[in-house]
Amino acid sequence: MILSDTDILARLRDGDLVVEPLADIDRQVQPASVDLRLGSEFLEFRRTNIPCIHPDDAGEVDDYVREGHVPDGEEFVLHPGDFVLGTTRERVEIPPDLVAHVEGRSSLGRLAVVVHATAGLADPGYEGQITLELSNLGNAPVALTPGMRISQLTFTRLTSPADRPYGADRDSKYQGQSGPQVSRIGDDPEFGGEES
Repeated sequence: MILSDTDILARLRDGDLVVEPLADIDRQVQPASVDLRLGSEFLEFRRTNIPCIHPDDAGEVDDYVREGHVPDGEEFVLHPGDFVLGTTRERVEIPPDLVAHVEGRSSLGRLAVVVHATAGLADPGYEGQITLELSNLGNAPVALTPGMRISQLTFTRLTSPADRPYGADRDSKYQGQSGPQVSRIGDDPEFGGEES
């Protein structure tokens, strides 16, 4: 069951669901979602001639990424075909009985901007900012401004609370993240890392 605005507001008031800071609760809480704003930190993938990225080589991934910061009032221009990692300004805490779905806003979708490639879920128990996988599928550059509403979260109630929610007990690799985070796939057991 997807939560309505009434349910979302009640859960926010009770404090078991956290989305903060909400700058304008009347504008950000929609009929069945919460709009999230774009943060000011970005990880840009450099153009490179390497033959491929090896997921188990964190150094290789780090060498491929450049950190950027866009002050409030300035723009980040997302060019056609570009892929960058951004972040939400808001930090969330998802309770064990909910799962949050990260979705794009239709107004940006109509400009060919997508906010996630595959990571469209915030698991029960997740805490932190949300990394956005931003792409421009169109033919024209699009200016993105920190603080603009960039994505939305919908919340689905589980049939029962998760027995093993995302977090420290699972060695969850993105728990508590602040700012955009590069892939940590090399931490997965198939690459010799820990289970996450």
